[in-house]
This record gives sequence, structure tokens and C-alpha cells, in this order.
Amino acid sequence: MHDKRDELLWGAAWLRKATQDDTYLNYIQSNGKTLGADENINEFGWDNKHAGLNVLVSKEVIEGNMYSLQSYKASADSFMCTLIPESSSSHIDYTPGGLLYRPGGSNMQHATSIAFISLVYANYLARTSQAINCGNIYVTPTTLRQQAKRQVDYILGDNPKGLSYMIGFSDYYPQRIHHRGSSLPSIKDYPQFIACKEGSIYFNSTNPNPNVLVGAVVGGPGEDDIYEDDRVDFKKSEPTTYINAPLVGALAYLAANPNPS
Repeated sequence: MHDKRDELLWGAAWLRKATQDDTYLNYIQSNGKTLGADENINEFGWDNKHAGLNVLVSKEVIEGNMYSLQSYKASADSFMCTLIPESSSSHIDYTPGGLLYRPGGSNMQHATSIAFISLVYANYLARTSQAINCGNIYVTPTTLRQQAKRQVDYILGDNPKGLSYMIGFSDYYPQRIHHRGSSLPSIKDYPQFIACKEGSIYFNSTNPNPNVLVGAVVGGPGEDDIYEDDRVDFKKSEPTTYINAPLVGALAYLAANPNPS
């Protein structure tokens, strides 16, 4: 069962941002502890919004001096510290090639969402020239930005395989992605109806997908940087909206700031 408590705070934080209504501010102030805002699990994604919530609310602390929300900023700082390998509170793994890695499949969701949230937080901090105290080191906005860029570069081909994990980008990208529309023949080539089980021959084929799903990003390699390009191995070869969505934000920032400092 998926915990919904984070969604209540996430919704309240966005409503506060949109309306500046103190009703939502009071809700965030009163319910942070009971709804688990300080529970850091090195994740920001479809099933856990706490890190995004803490970063979003921190904007009011950093730019608006709203010190009643200081605990949210402390949680955001703590989250960022866990991502930095040099930090004494480092608590996340990276592949030998430098990709942020969490077990469980569709790993690129973590790389893209954490890259995005790191860039957002770096922008908040930079506006007031702040750094994060991670115990043994201070982490600057530049560090966060460079780390985010490293994830995006890896996804786009700067990795041990030299493989772009974005379909259609560069000359070398996955050919057998786990995606029905991409792996079935084009309606121009095969206008007849293909029922559910009738698609199995295309699913099980070792041929490249006939339809290139340009821009999609797959689940990505294992913790050893290995990617077999196997349609059946959906944890690695399936593209998802929750991988692509945060990447759009990171790419927008990096397109405007190609050498973040």
C-alpha cells in the first residue's frame, strides 16, 4: 500500500505557492511532523514527494525568511547531503560510471528527478549566496549543479557504454525498448487489428523496434553500468513518463546554462 500522507503536504505546498493563502501555510506548519516531512529516503518520485515538498517549502525560508518552516529546509539540506559522495552523511550509491543508482528497476527515474530537484534547490540557494552544511563539508550550488549535469550527461551518452539512453538521440541508443506502440509494426505496414496476445511475436522478437520512440528515456543500466538492450527486461528497457518529466526541467536549465558554476 502506498502512503498518501506526503500528497497532503505536497498539495498544500503548491496551493500555498499559488494563492499565498495562510490557510495552507498553517496546514504545512502544523502537520509536517505528523505527515512525515522529515522522513528522508533518498527519493523524489511518483510514490514519495517528501524531497520535492521540502525543497518547495524551503523557498519561503530562503527567500522569504519564513523561519517557522525551518524544519523543512533542514530536511531539504539533509536530503542533498545524502547525495554527495564526499559528505559524511552520504547515503546513496553510484555506478562505477557515475550514475546515481537505487535498486528496484526504472532507475533513471531517480537520476532524472534528483538531477532536477538539485538544480531547483541550487537556484534557491544561489539567489541568497548560501551553501549547505553537510557536517564535514559545505556543499555549494555549484556542486549541486555539476552533480546534476553529470547525471544528464550520463543519460545522453557520456557513460562506459557510450550509449544514449534517450531514444533517437545520437547514433547509438536502445533498439529494443519495452513499449507496445514502438515494437508493433506501423499501421501503414500492417493495418489489421492486433489483439493483445497477438502482439507476443513482436514482443519476443529479437529485431529492433520498427517505430523509433524519439525522446523517450528507458529505465537504464544496472548498478554495474551494463545494459543488454532486451525488450523482455522491462526494468531496464521500459520508458516511462516519470523518467522523462523531470528530465525536461533539468534539460531546460542546462540548455540555458551549459557549463553550470
